[in-house]
Amino acid sequence: MLKTAMCCSALAIMCAGAAQAEPLQVALVETLSGSQASTGLLYRTAAQYGIAKINAAGGFRGEPIKFVEYDSQGGPVGAADRVKAAIADGARVILQGSSSSVAGQISEDVRKYNLRNKGKEVLYLNLGGEALELTGEKCHFHVIRTSPNAAIRFQTLTKGMKELGLMGDKVYSINQNYSWGVDVQSIIKANAETVGYTVVGETLHEVNKIQDFSPYVAQIQQSGADTVLTGNWSNDLLLLMKAAADAKLKVRFGTSFLDQPGNIGNAGSVAEGNVMSAPFNPELNDATKAFAEDYKAKTGHYPAYVEPYAVFGMDMFAAALKSLDDATGPVSANEIVLALENTSIETPVGSLSIRAEDHQAEMPMIIQEVSKEAAFKVDGTEYGFKPLKVYTGADSADPVQATCKMKRPG
Repeated sequence: MLKTAMCCSALAIMCAGAAQAEPLQVALVETLSGSQASTGLLYRTAAQYGIAKINAAGGFRGEPIKFVEYDSQGGPVGAADRVKAAIADGARVILQGSSSSVAGQISEDVRKYNLRNKGKEVLYLNLGGEALELTGEKCHFHVIRTSPNAAIRFQTLTKGMKELGLMGDKVYSINQNYSWGVDVQSIIKANAETVGYTVVGETLHEVNKIQDFSPYVAQIQQSGADTVLTGNWSNDLLLLMKAAADAKLKVRFGTSFLDQPGNIGNAGSVAEGNVMSAPFNPELNDATKAFAEDYKAKTGHYPAYVEPYAVFGMDMFAAALKSLDDATGPVSANEIVLALENTSIETPVGSLSIRAEDHQAEMPMIIQEVSKEAAFKVDGTEYGFKPLKVYTGADSADPVQATCKMKRPG
């Protein structure tokens, strides 16, 4: 009897183990060291915050999500190696956000891997690479972008500045010379006639290699521009703002990433009146204030720059997983993608959804101005970002690009 009972007990344990789902493994492949780490580390904080929320709510299919970090060291080659390692280690979902060039590499690596490994596909959740090609000619079924793209950023920025009387007549365009910066430059030029300004100068410069932006600031001064539009980020924006402050440049900046920690501290009073289009502002409403306070309680700082919409992307991921939670066994990347296509969530800012045709997120965008009147001060200064105008996700959306020829699983 005892032997029979032991056999039955062992069989029950084996059956229970077979029924239990393997933990879903999510890998962050991000720039965690080097000159661009200031951005990559913020994506890591946002991803950790999002994964912690999922696991605190019970994880996925009865198991906590396994979260593993890989340092890409800021370049496509490093990212390619880390993606390979992450997949070999069992990751089924890849997270990344800083740099469109790295995003392009990861997207292509995931596409090729999935072609070779039918039934074992991997999902790439792009939290912040915003070049147009990522949901254009390089779009594919297994990549989802939860951030804006270059068109969403700069069409809302230029339109909003014009409607608010903040756009000058003469614009200088300065951007990084790679896919994202080239996109921004093209959009600035394309919007000139419809919005009503003249581009009096433009610069495309090397990425993360310029240590002194004073020669570029001198070019801006000589051009007679009253407005500078830039998609620069990381060190290239920090150093541009520092050079503008040193030269006491008298122009208004229109940007996408002015809320990067350190920018306002570098620029000081030169930043006052500068404008940004971004998917978050902490003082927009009670919900944004509550989110900001919770994030600070968990991480030690208020959400800024890339963090808020990276968290909202993780919230959408969580909602998609929740819709698949009733099933048992391992989940496929295809199932998660289809769930994401059918998921819409209410963030503190408004509705966030994924467009099935190209997997581009649609979300509200907020036009905001550097002001002493802002309630949430930044960089230890007297300045913060005062919200001026909100565009809904529908108002912000850019049409599906004709170059996106997405092939869906047959």
